[in-house]
Amino acid sequence: MTEHRTAAEIVAGLDLRGKLCLVTGVSSGLGAETARVLAGAGAAVVGTARDVAKARAAVGDAGVEVGELELDSLASVRRFARWFDASHSALHALVNNAGVMACPLGRTQDGFERQFGTNHLGHFLLTGLLVPKLLAGAPARVVCVSSRGHLLAGVDLDDPNYERSPYSPWEAYGRAKSANVLFALELDRRLAARGVRANALHPGGIRTELGRHLTPESIQEMMARFELRGGPIQFKDVAHGAATQVWAAVSPELDGIGGRYLEDERIGVPVRGETDSSGYAAHALDPDIARRLWTLSEKLVGERFDF
Repeated sequence: MTEHRTAAEIVAGLDLRGKLCLVTGVSSGLGAETARVLAGAGAAVVGTARDVAKARAAVGDAGVEVGELELDSLASVRRFARWFDASHSALHALVNNAGVMACPLGRTQDGFERQFGTNHLGHFLLTGLLVPKLLAGAPARVVCVSSRGHLLAGVDLDDPNYERSPYSPWEAYGRAKSANVLFALELDRRLAARGVRANALHPGGIRTELGRHLTPESIQEMMARFELRGGPIQFKDVAHGAATQVWAAVSPELDGIGGRYLEDERIGVPVRGETDSSGYAAHALDPDIARRLWTLSEKLVGERFDF
């Protein structure tokens, strides 16, 4: 992938001393690489993980502080947010990186469909609780790691937890990844005037532990679905895969820019047709759907965010 930069190349020449960045899901893959690269550029970095020991091993001696967080538990999200609030005075970049992909039907500890609950609702609650710290750190950024998988399905506001409709792992993944983009859009609308900007992104196809739930059958289904959209998936290594989220978190090129869908270190464009494999679907940047999803998310997590 020589036409694209690595995450380390994104921060080359940047001095991030005095900045605090929070990255979810640093026990492997893109999260660990993002945390290491940001710390290497001088930022103070807090990483989160379900398995703290594994995460500390993954980030090595980069100086990343690791906190325990299970995004499939609202109680865990609230505990972590209380700890962060007591430990840090401001936050300059929040990278909502952690997630699950195409897993069998399951429920979070609060009864939500597992992908929607973990990928969207956990991050929705975490971000909302940390908004005061982001405002204290303004100009600040929120980065929601989505996927071109959002092309597979829009959110279902009437049955978000598959209580009535038949479950499809890839459809559920598409719904959750669409929710990530819609969340960034509405968050940016609410906070842009106060110096907090939010963007979503597709990091690229990367072979990481995100695919731990995939079976030969689900992999075949994934390849078939995306071959209908412009051909086989072109995979990146982790160093290149983390580049767009690092770019979104700290690059001066995105100063004052929010409410966008990013890919390959550039601002994405709308898909051109049903066979296009790049860009964003109209349903993912629909402001009305974004506002409705926000209201539903508040109801589901039991928290009202008046900002």
